[in-house]
Amino acid sequence: MSSSHAAILLDRCIPMSDSISESVALVRSQLEKRRLDGRTIQILESVLVARDVQSLLETRSALRQLFRSEALSVMGGISGMTVDRKLITVQFFVWAFALVGDVESCLALKYEALVLRESKHLKIHGLEVSYEEWLTFAKDSLDNGFYPIAVQGFERALHCFQTEKVEDPEFLMSSEDAHIIKYIKKLKDVATSLIASCSVQTQSAEYLKRKGTQENICISCLRKTNHVASSMFRCGIKKRNMQKLQSSQGLPKEIGLTDKKI
Repeated sequence: MSSSHAAILLDRCIPMSDSISESVALVRSQLEKRRLDGRTIQILESVLVARDVQSLLETRSALRQLFRSEALSVMGGISGMTVDRKLITVQFFVWAFALVGDVESCLALKYEALVLRESKHLKIHGLEVSYEEWLTFAKDSLDNGFYPIAVQGFERALHCFQTEKVEDPEFLMSSEDAHIIKYIKKLKDVATSLIASCSVQTQSAEYLKRKGTQENICISCLRKTNHVASSMFRCGIKKRNMQKLQSSQGLPKEIGLTDKKI
């Protein structure tokens, strides 16, 4: 089971104690005031300092639910913000989701931030995305089981790397450059093969499920058939034994003949 799936199960199953409710309320207060800054991150870090593992699990579970809800609300109204403000807001939630252990939400928002920067970097200096950033993102996605998004990340990393080199008028492909390209392509192939593997596993699981259902039906039918066949077989044995008994006693083979006069 992946970490994100385990987190979802925990979120559904763990109740909150009073102390945890107070901690969550403190963070919620900051979010409701839209204080999406370093101070709120510091408060979040302090809240996550638990005395025991169980308390930490409960606190992180409650905070995951809170941040998912608040992120949906905040991101829904992000269109009217400036690019800088959008990036600051997205980065805040990236940090927050990383702290509370919501890997899926963290990577999803990190992807959005990288795409936003790429779309605006020609107009705004300093928003360029390096191939290292895409490569790091893609590797994180691969490590956490998000293979399709990992493939996209590796493709963007490769594109960024080649674009950076081509734009240099004095560029000459070195052995190191060739090694980097080969490395990125290899990781992309790994992610692609894992997608195919997951697809095959899913299809196999569905096939086995269908096959199991069909086998259950067949077994049920077979049991009925066997019951009929075994009944007929037993009747045949009884009839054969009766004939042998009648023969040994000098009786007619057909019971009905005993009523006839000889």
